[in-house]
Amino acid sequence: MNWRHPGRTGAVLYAVLAAVVGGLLGVVSRLQLVHQRSRAAAARRLPAGAVIVISNHTSYADGLLLALACRRLGRSLRLLATSGVFRVPLIGTLARRLGFIPVRRGTADAAAALDEAVVALEHGEAIGMFPEGRLTRDPHHWPERSKTGAVRLALRSGAPIVPVAMLGAHEVVGRRRIAVRLLRNAVVRPRVDVHVGRPIDVRALMSIGPATEPTAEEVRLAADMVMAKLIDLVEELRDEAAPHPHGVPRAGE
Repeated sequence: MNWRHPGRTGAVLYAVLAAVVGGLLGVVSRLQLVHQRSRAAAARRLPAGAVIVISNHTSYADGLLLALACRRLGRSLRLLATSGVFRVPLIGTLARRLGFIPVRRGTADAAAALDEAVVALEHGEAIGMFPEGRLTRDPHHWPERSKTGAVRLALRSGAPIVPVAMLGAHEVVGRRRIAVRLLRNAVVRPRVDVHVGRPIDVRALMSIGPATEPTAEEVRLAADMVMAKLIDLVEELRDEAAPHPHGVPRAGE
């Protein structure tokens, strides 16, 4: 299925759902944008036009939290989400209507999500991705080494990548005892800090021109470099050094 622009109706629906979901999440969490020193004004908004937003992945609530953070930063995010979300009655229909894009992980059609994302970027949209491709398996919630999808999308589209680190989302919704955790959070709301990095021009990062087709090894190296910039932001939020500067080795792969 090709990506279709949500249009005015989709924009109104996005605004309504963002207000409702934001209100619900506000009961069990506190979303806090952290401004970088000397660039507080710039940190209040994401760049205009086509942009790829990436974030670390520690919670089932990450997609909603990232989308709400980006609304505060002036953009409506079109998230790449697992295809299972789109099979849920009503939720799947709403996700498509909002311009979200299904990713059929582990199938031959998984790359089709990037084709849809390219179309959305051609419309000047903001695409949201979790480059790890899954919740981190690290017991200390450090990011895993990323997949290469975000970099490949940036190379195809020319859109910059903006890293956005989040800290505390795993306290909102974890892997287990979700209902108990949410009830507790209604009493003591955990804070989710959001730290926005500078836009990354991937071709400039790789020192290649617009006509150069990089090798798979060069794309892999660029993905590690981009992930390192995201991990730098996570380190700032946590005030500690990551055990692996390019991401924790992926267990089970």
